[in-house]
Amino acid sequence: MPPNPTGPTNRQLRMLARFLRKAAMANSANIWRVVAEFIERPRRQRVVVNVGKLNRVANDGDIVVIPGKLLGGGELKKRIIVASVNVSRKAAQKVIEAGGELLTIPELVRRNPKGSNVKIVI
Repeated sequence: MPPNPTGPTNRQLRMLARFLRKAAMANSANIWRVVAEFIERPRRQRVVVNVGKLNRVANDGDIVVIPGKLLGGGELKKRIIVASVNVSRKAAQKVIEAGGELLTIPELVRRNPKGSNVKIVI
């Protein structure tokens, strides 16, 4: 019997990390490799970001990737494009009300394979 697993046991997260690593190699874009490393972390070390933090660190028109969950704490007054692993209903509502856009991480990779002008928020 193997030792206790580290990293995600969730099949979808493992597939997402594999997809990101392949995208990083194919497009020479290290940003996707870094995002994959965050996604592969153990559950207790996963990234959780509130909407209020996005309001502080992002500018209008920015493209932001969150290698974890986006929660609805705080206010968002900027139009940004957000891609994350998971989003709460309240956070999704706040992003859309601010005029922003929500994407999945694979959608963002397909739109912007080189990862140019993408910020990682942790």
